[in-house]
Amino acid sequence: MAKKKAGSYAIPYLITIFLGLLIVGGAAYFIYNHLGYGKPKELTTPTPRNVQISTYDDNPTVLFVLEEPDTKSPYSFMLMRSIPKDKRLLFIGIPTTTIAVVDGQQKSIQGAYETGGMTSAVSFTEQVFGVTIDRYMKLKSDSLIKLCDIFGGVTYAVPADTVGFNSDGSEQYLNAEQIEKLATYPMYPDGEIQRAYTISSITAHMINQTDGARIADNFDNSFSSVINMTESNITAVDYREHKVAIKNMFERGSSIASFLVMDGTDSDGDFIPSQSFINNVVDTYFNQESK
Repeated sequence: MAKKKAGSYAIPYLITIFLGLLIVGGAAYFIYNHLGYGKPKELTTPTPRNVQISTYDDNPTVLFVLEEPDTKSPYSFMLMRSIPKDKRLLFIGIPTTTIAVVDGQQKSIQGAYETGGMTSAVSFTEQVFGVTIDRYMKLKSDSLIKLCDIFGGVTYAVPADTVGFNSDGSEQYLNAEQIEKLATYPMYPDGEIQRAYTISSITAHMINQTDGARIADNFDNSFSSVINMTESNITAVDYREHKVAIKNMFERGSSIASFLVMDGTDSDGDFIPSQSFINNVVDTYFNQESK
């Protein structure tokens, strides 16, 4: 009897394997589609990011007053205009001898503050500049030093012949106590006008020299510690509403701070601000919404 060739067994065997794979594969395909695995997935709508952007509603105007009754130092007045959307901070030192007619009476800002406190000082400054001052903050020695420590001091060209500093007018690093001394120094050759200039310029330099990202990262702690050391109408609600805008200004801004020297006339010890100077300040820093 003749033997069958090996190929005669192989062909049915291969056909059996093929049919088995076809049956198993078809069943798997049916189950796969029946359970929905084969259907194209619909793209889900991404969750919107909660991003807050700065607007011109974040522009506070703050009057700062430094009062150190224990040292009998002169008062210090400074106006700050903050514009986070444009990443700009403006500081204007106001000489204590600045005069204006308020409520039908001629007063100096120092006289207004001495008789009516912060409320009168705010009203006086609003009258001079023709703007609304949103908030105020009264600093004393401890709160001023705390603020300067937060920013980390400053390298500053101290006016020549200022007692207790380099006498050549060169730049030098100033810690918080030295900044306080310069801010309250009573013997500047040009009197209160020069002291007001020094206060605003040293503040702007200090902010521009600090690490903005570091300030932003520690903003919550810094605000809490400073606000509890001052007399102010700045509230926790104010802080929460504008925190993102202010932090963004410090994180993303570069050389955000500037200062202006008040222009005007010194007459017999009284300083009369220039109206053209005031108009320019208001147009440049207070009318962003209309531009």
